[in-house]
Amino acid sequence: MKEVLMHPPTEGDAVSAYSQPIASAAEPFVHIRTSFEVLVQASYAETAPLFGPIGERSWVGEHWNPEFVHPQPGRDEEGAVFNIRRGESTEVWVNTLFDAAARHFQYVYFIPQMAVTTIDLRFKPLSAGSTQVNVDFTRTALTAKGNERVIAMSEGDKKADKKWGQAIDALLASRMIGLKP
Repeated sequence: MKEVLMHPPTEGDAVSAYSQPIASAAEPFVHIRTSFEVLVQASYAETAPLFGPIGERSWVGEHWNPEFVHPQPGRDEEGAVFNIRRGESTEVWVNTLFDAAARHFQYVYFIPQMAVTTIDLRFKPLSAGSTQVNVDFTRTALTAKGNERVIAMSEGDKKADKKWGQAIDALLASRMIGLKP
């Protein structure tokens, strides 16, 4: 599912309060929502930690290295704040919802002068050994340059279900190999 909304910035937009350039009325800020599902061949108890900042280190790759601002030492919890460095930019992430009992996590991250992204994760146990993860990305550009970045990131989101699924499957397979005598 993909939803694209364009809204022209107005004088009262929060962006102007931070002295960021405002796109002209001819170039509104892009707002894109992309959704997908990932089937994880593991219980909810094993799957959920894989979608926290610490657990993601095991399957996302070298570029995922959260630097916790809060709490110290870093851990997965609501209100956690951490940075992710990608190239020359630093993303500021906030865990806005971490409700393991309700099987619902949410993160918001900000790329200065570029974009804000909300990632909403809902887990649905299908059996004792499989969990469906529903993922919603909502990306909003903050500048004209951010429009390009949001569009590019959203194109990547369309392929993320396969990429994430393969990476998690590989991690789980490597764990199973390590358990065999």
